[in-house]
Amino acid sequence: MAGVASSSRQRSKIAPYLMILPGLAYLFVFFVVPFWSLFRTSLSTSEGSIYLPTLRFSWNFANYATAFTTYREQILRSLGYSLTATVLCLLLAFPLAYVIAFKAGRYKNLLLGLVILPFFVTFLIRTLAWKTILADDGWLVHALGTVGLLPSEGRLLSTGWAVIGGLTYNWIIFMILPLYVSLEKIDPRLLEASRDLYSSSTRAFRKVILPLSMPGVLAGSMLVFIPSVGDFINADYLGSTQTTMIGNVIQKQFLIVKDYPVAAALSFVLMALILVGVLSYTRALGTEDLV
Repeated sequence: MAGVASSSRQRSKIAPYLMILPGLAYLFVFFVVPFWSLFRTSLSTSEGSIYLPTLRFSWNFANYATAFTTYREQILRSLGYSLTATVLCLLLAFPLAYVIAFKAGRYKNLLLGLVILPFFVTFLIRTLAWKTILADDGWLVHALGTVGLLPSEGRLLSTGWAVIGGLTYNWIIFMILPLYVSLEKIDPRLLEASRDLYSSSTRAFRKVILPLSMPGVLAGSMLVFIPSVGDFINADYLGSTQTTMIGNVIQKQFLIVKDYPVAAALSFVLMALILVGVLSYTRALGTEDLV
C-alpha cells in the first residue's frame, strides 16, 4: 500500500507539468522559433537580386542603425498617433462604461450588445466605411464646412487626424470592455458610504471610482496602444504619404522592397519600444489587481 501511495503522489506531482506541455510546445513552435528566426534575419545581410534575395547571417548590427536613423520619423509618428488614440479611447470609453455599469439597470446587456455589434464587421470594411465618411465630397465634410468648422478647401481624409480617428474607432472596444469589468466589480455601497461621509461626486470619483478602476484603465490602455503602434491599415486607407506609420514601412520592406534584414530590425525596434513603454506604464500604475 505504501508503494501505491508513493506512486500516486509522484504521478500527482508530474501531472501539472504534463498538462502544460501542449501549451509549451505551442509557444515554442509558434513564438520562440519565429522570434529566433526574425532575430537572425535582423542581423543578416541581404544578397542577390531584389526578386530572389538570399540571407547571410553576419552579425550585421548596421540594420538597427538604419532602422533608427532612416525611419525615426515614422517611429515617432506611430508612437504619437497611438498615444493620442489611447487617450481619446480612454476619454470616450470611461463615461460609456460608467453608465453601463452603474446607470443602465436592466438595459445593461442590451447596451453591451450595441457596443459590441459594430465590431462583428471585419476591420477592413469598417476602415473603408470611414474612408467614405471622411471623403472630400462626403456629407461630413460638407456639414462641417456649412457650419464653418472646416475651411472651404479643408479636408478630413488623408490627414493625421483621420488616421488617429480610425485608430480610436477600431480599437475603442478593447478599452470599453476592460473598463466595464473593473467598474462593474465596484461595490455600490462604497459610493453610498462616501456620500454618507459628505463627499462630493467629484471627490468620490477621484478617491473611490478612479483608483478601483485602475486595473481596467491599465488593461484597456495596453490593449489599445500595443496594436495601434503596429497598425498599418488605418494609415494606408485614411492617411497619405505624410502620415505613414512604422507598420506601413515594415509591410513594404517585407513585401515590396524585400529588404528582410531591415524589416526584421524595425520589428525588433518596435517591440523594444513597446516593451519599455508597457513596463514603465505598468510600474507607474501598478499591476497588483491584474495578477
